[in-house]
Amino acid sequence: MPKPHPRQESLRQRHLLQEGIRKGITTPTGLIAFGRGEAFDYLLGEKTTPPAKKAIETAAARLLLASRPVISVNGNTAALCPRELIALSNELNCPLEVNLFYGPASRRKKISAFFQKRGKKILGAQKTVPLPGLSSLRANVDPNGILKADTVLVPLEDGDRTQALKKARKFVIAIDLNPLSRTARTADISIVDNVVRAIPALTRQIRKMKKQRTALQKTLNAFSNSRNLKESEQIIRKGKLS
Repeated sequence: MPKPHPRQESLRQRHLLQEGIRKGITTPTGLIAFGRGEAFDYLLGEKTTPPAKKAIETAAARLLLASRPVISVNGNTAALCPRELIALSNELNCPLEVNLFYGPASRRKKISAFFQKRGKKILGAQKTVPLPGLSSLRANVDPNGILKADTVLVPLEDGDRTQALKKARKFVIAIDLNPLSRTARTADISIVDNVVRAIPALTRQIRKMKKQRTALQKTLNAFSNSRNLKESEQIIRKGKLS
């Protein structure tokens, strides 16, 4: 990518998704979802905003307090930030689990192999069981992963599964650039940020907060997801950070 180009990072992400399609990890519909998110990111100034930083801090606190956290992985996140997802998983000592809306079982296996080449085993590619309340392929979850999890991090999610996870009594942390989406409004903590920024920022915050365990519950209790979403929406409506 030409370094002086003002859209260099955006072009880099598009190229990663293009490569993901070639490898059978992502789907063309994933590009549509990316484009929609990219429009919101443009209005956010393509930066991690103060509300997003607060949500990341709170998400880090919850993940550290969780008994069985699981990080959900779809095709776009696998293509955009695999190393960052692995780093987050290792920092928390928790599993990654592939979960897809589109595609045959072979696509799950391709994503699993993609991570295994990077030294990380991922759940969800073999035996799965249905999550109640869903008719799509997203209902298929690993019996030793999301099904048993108390907290699930769901980057780039759809609203149906977020609702189903909540009904299954899971604490849901979402990463979604659209603060008006059903996912963002249903989740317990919604990080309105680009996943390529949010995942490494979350890892750094977890590393930092491991030394502050006594303050974790206080951080969690002080957070209001609805208020945080309103602040993110205001930034988007203004088209710039205040």
